[in-house]
Amino acid sequence: MTLKGIVKGTRNMLRRYVGKWFYDKGISFDAANSPYFPPMVNAIQRAGPGVKPPTAYELSGPILDEEVEEVRK
Repeated sequence: MTLKGIVKGTRNMLRRYVGKWFYDKGISFDAANSPYFPPMVNAIQRAGPGVKPPTAYELSGPILDEEVEEVRK
């Protein structure tokens, strides 16, 4: 398989997993138009393999607290 084929396969896999996440949680497809969506995907790519996603606790606690503080500033 060529490098181009590997990249295409990886891109397709990413798209399908993102789609599954949207479908499973009933997320509005319009969420993909959020200005925060592309930077999130870029950050995941930069983080690389093995990086664990945030937990529900982290999202509802410390990460939310950081975002609230940023808005306040």
